Amino acid sequence: MSKLIENPKTYAGKELDTIFFRPLLSGPDATNLGIRVLYNMPVPTTLQFWKRAADVLKRYGKGWAGGDPAQKYQKKIELFKVKAELGFSAEDYFQMVYEEMAGSPEVNLDDLTGSALEAAETALFKEAIAESIRATMWVGDSSRADGLNTFDGLLKRIIADADTAGAELKKVTMPAMAAADAAEGLFKNMWEASPEVLRRFKNQGELVWLVTSDIFNNYEESLDSITVESAYLAKQNGRKEIYYKGIPVVDVQVSGYLDGLAGMPKSFALLTEKHNLALAVNTNDFPGMEVRMWYNPDEMENRQRAVFMAGCDYLLPELIVASFSALQ
Repeated sequence: MSKLIENPKTYAGKELDTIFFRPLLSGPDATNLGIRVLYNMPVPTTLQFWKRAADVLKRYGKGWAGGDPAQKYQKKIELFKVKAELGFSAEDYFQMVYEEMAGSPEVNLDDLTGSALEAAETALFKEAIAESIRATMWVGDSSRADGLNTFDGLLKRIIADADTAGAELKKVTMPAMAAADAAEGLFKNMWEASPEVLRRFKNQGELVWLVTSDIFNNYEESLDSITVESAYLAKQNGRKEIYYKGIPVVDVQVSGYLDGLAGMPKSFALLTEKHNLALAVNTNDFPGMEVRMWYNPDEMENRQRAVFMAGCDYLLPELIVASFSALQ
């Protein structure tokens, strides 16, 4: 059995969309981010929000008494050309691909060719790209010398706006997570500080708490301490989802990245409307967009590269209540 994977593969155009990026940026995985994902939207990519008219009822009578149309808010998301690159020694790459293929009962492991091999290689690279996009979306900083610096993430943008004098974005003091009910107290304070325009989305099921792992764990532990049978069973079996005031609490899982990043907090919590924060990725409207995988015989190395456009932003500051620990 050869331990070299030498066939080059290139995805561009429709294949780049259907095989590589669309499965990556749609479905449950994208929904679980707790934000809006805009994939291959028309350029320039814009966030849009419609504010319905407050009173459309008029007294019946002759003629037209229509009021002003619904207000439309728009904000352009700046897209940045980025690339993802990975290189593995031929031996390591073979073992990784072999392990990925071994999980399928339909694969002939004595014949590492064809669509099964292509799917395994693609799966490995897609996982790495998805995680890099997700992490940069939250903690990216284009002024950083190295690492997660291809575009500014949501956290940098929100922190800058929250610290602006007279900001519409509400900021609540972050307590230490040492106390057993610290997260619950934080959520209570953030809810009380939230403006009426944000609270209106609660009954529509459109609000979300986006928090770091320490806050999520503190709140889950406070739920475990409740002495009722359902809480006892949940403590044993685990919880797929947790809520505060009927609003889902989502662990954004970036705590490992935040440790040691200058200008970033170690903990944060956001209360917002799900469509207010957005990640945009485009592989259609710019030249040179592709994914390529090849074997370099000089270095005896398998290499992977993806080139695409990405960026993120939020639309309305009045639809965000934020809390941060001290910046590092």
